[in-house]
Amino acid sequence: MRVIAGKARSIQLKAPEGMDTRPTTDRIKETLFNIINNRIYDSCFLDIFAGSGGIGIEALSRGAAKTYFVENNRKACSIIESNLAKTHLEDDAELLNMNALNAVNYLSGKEKFDIVFMDPPYGKGLEKQLLSKKTFVDLLNEDAIVIVESDLDTVYSEDEYTRLRLVREKIYKTNKHTIFEVL
Repeated sequence: MRVIAGKARSIQLKAPEGMDTRPTTDRIKETLFNIINNRIYDSCFLDIFAGSGGIGIEALSRGAAKTYFVENNRKACSIIESNLAKTHLEDDAELLNMNALNAVNYLSGKEKFDIVFMDPPYGKGLEKQLLSKKTFVDLLNEDAIVIVESDLDTVYSEDEYTRLRLVREKIYKTNKHTIFEVL
């Protein structure tokens, strides 16, 4: 796993050992950033269920102004800190070692985000819990997008969320990215 583009290009990143995290492959990461590339520069980026921090670090490398990393696992947080130091991007990053729901409550009223990426554990419905929370939607700027990485079986209804509209799904072999915009 490496940083694909930008000021930290080609730097290899560490990933936590074991099966608790699933680092997004370079190919899928490249496809994702090709889709959102015109929104990255000078954005405020939120990486929820950050794992190794690879997605948020890619955003910083490509010019995001600030990235917040939310990760509940302390070992994964150590990996994120190490990856940020290795890429020299730690000055524009904030790491929150807490669960996603607590992080949303913590950030409420403190920050607004242009891009949110979340890659929760599959099959637990955590992404749907977050997407339906008013405090989560209140974190989003008017033209923000939310990208959810999930398994292929996860289905989102068009009218499931009052202030978010599903605008695109990109399906890969084993998972997919679902992109929402703020209404």
